[in-house]
Parts: sequence; C-alpha cells; structure tokens
Amino acid sequence: MKIVSYNVNGIKARLPRLIEYLDEAKPDVVCLQELKSSDDTLPVKDIEAAGYGAVWHGQKGFNGVAILARDAQPIERQKGLVGEPEDEHSRYIEAEVNGVVVASIYLPNGNPQPGPKFDYKLRWIDRLATRARALLAEEVPVVLAGDYNVIPNDDDTFSVRAMQDDALMQPESRQGYRGLLSQGWTDALRTQFPRGGVWTFWDYQAGAWQRDAGFRIDHLLLSPLAADRFAGAGVDKEYRGREKASDHAPTWVRLR
Repeated sequence: MKIVSYNVNGIKARLPRLIEYLDEAKPDVVCLQELKSSDDTLPVKDIEAAGYGAVWHGQKGFNGVAILARDAQPIERQKGLVGEPEDEHSRYIEAEVNGVVVASIYLPNGNPQPGPKFDYKLRWIDRLATRARALLAEEVPVVLAGDYNVIPNDDDTFSVRAMQDDALMQPESRQGYRGLLSQGWTDALRTQFPRGGVWTFWDYQAGAWQRDAGFRIDHLLLSPLAADRFAGAGVDKEYRGREKASDHAPTWVRLR
C-alpha cells in the first residue's frame, strides 16, 4: 500500500502533472495539500476518470486538502481540527481507506516570525497534537501525511544558515514536531534515511531546483500499528523537475 503526500501548489494549474503522476506511479492513497480551489470548482470528474475516489476540504484561492484512493472511495472521518472555532482555514481532512486511517495535513507556514502568523502556527501544532493523541488511543493503523512546514533537523536542509530565521526552522516549530514523535509516531522518511540529506521541496526562486537547494518539510508519521507494517519510504523527486511542476515532490511510505 503506497501512501503519498503531495503538495500540488494549486490543483487547477497542476492538474496535468497530478493525473500524470496517478497514471505512472499508481499510488494507492494520495494526500493532497494547497489545492487553492473551493469545493465547487475542484476537478472531481478528472480525478474520478483517473480511477480515484476522493474526499475534499477546499477553500477558494489558498489552502485546501484532499485524500484520493485508487479504485476506492475514502470514508471521511473529520474535516478541520477542534480548538479554535473561528479558524476557517481548510488545512486538515481525515478518512479511512482499506482499514488504514489517513490524514492530509497542511500546517501553517508561520512567516513572518515573530508575529501573529507564527503564533497561529504554534497553536495549530498544539491542536494537531491533541487530535494525534486521540488517534493513537484508537489503536488502529494511522498515517498523518502532509506539508508540515517544519524542517525537523539541521540535516533536513541544504543550508542551516539560509533558513535560520525562517519559521520552518525555529526551535518552537521543531519542538512541536518532536512533541508529535514523542507521543509514539514514527517519521517514515527519517526511518528510511536516518542521516538526512533528502529534500521534498525546492523553491521556484534563485535556481533552487537546479542547485538542489531544497529541504524536507513533507512528512508521513506512522502510528505504532502502521509502523509495524513499514516497507519503505521515499521521494519521487523526478516529478519536481517536470514542466510546470509543483515546488514539492510526491513523498511516500509503503505499508505491507
């Protein structure tokens, strides 16, 4: 079972690349982020024609998450996170696919920091931690997949110096991410590549892709029952280099 996290950076602009990926890689589950599209304008028919059922949590112009399943219809469990009723950002959706609970997560960027956007990011991580703890208590296989907008370790970026003032790498951001791991979640990509040096994002600016100046912010966290089925993880890096690609590459875990 190949479960993918893929920030598409605008599903309408990136639809040809997404359909291409679904056709070539044939992942079983795809968690999409940054759809930048409202529910009523999402390309549902195109996704269905590619052989995927889907649940969506869209938002016009920015944010937006979805879960796709090959030859199956995901069973939606939850949209959004509790704890901040006034929060209207579409950043979390959760569904069950073939006995595995999967969440698609688009954690706030937090820049500029310090400031209200960074404060919102930290509150959001706390709300995610509350949901993650409740999911662990269910004692089922769970994968929390998404763009976490956190660079967990110094060896998860091409340059610590270049990123040192960014919200993605602040001690508070990292502490929030490590708090999730301390609950008992397993970082799939880190398990596969314990020495780091694996990127999932390359900016469009300053020739970042050509220089391989990337960093790792897309993560798949496994509950203990999912981690027991771990059969590999990786990044489908070549898709970042295609014409009109997203600035993220599809990042995946395979479960037995």
